Amino acid sequence: MESEEKVRNKVKRKLGIDRKRLANSFKYAWAGIVQSYRGEQNLKIHTFIAILVIVFGFFLRISYIEWLVCLILIGLVLMSEFINTAIEYVVDLASPSVHPLAKAAKDTASAGVLMMAIISAIIGLVIFIPKIIDFIGGYL
Repeated sequence: MESEEKVRNKVKRKLGIDRKRLANSFKYAWAGIVQSYRGEQNLKIHTFIAILVIVFGFFLRISYIEWLVCLILIGLVLMSEFINTAIEYVVDLASPSVHPLAKAAKDTASAGVLMMAIISAIIGLVIFIPKIIDFIGGYL
């Protein structure tokens, strides 16, 4: 039976932070971001729209809660695009030739991104249209 001290040391090692592993995890994540932006047109489009939302948010002075909603939605859309990209890479690796199930997997992952983008756009319109109407009304 292991001594109490050995067990405690094992637990400390498991719970401790390995700085090299941590640094590598950030390095690999950054490489994934760069790879995705190089290869994915839709990710660039979503990022451009996110920048527009942020610019208009400052310009139209959206509230704190509206900022939180916008930032969460931006994160969800970008995250869904990254996950979609990962699924596409894995499907391409597993099924280099055209296969109906590979197509279905890729199409379904893309549908998830599309649904998240549509829902985000609707919520964005709910937030921004009244602000735009107030802004234009101030000049009429």
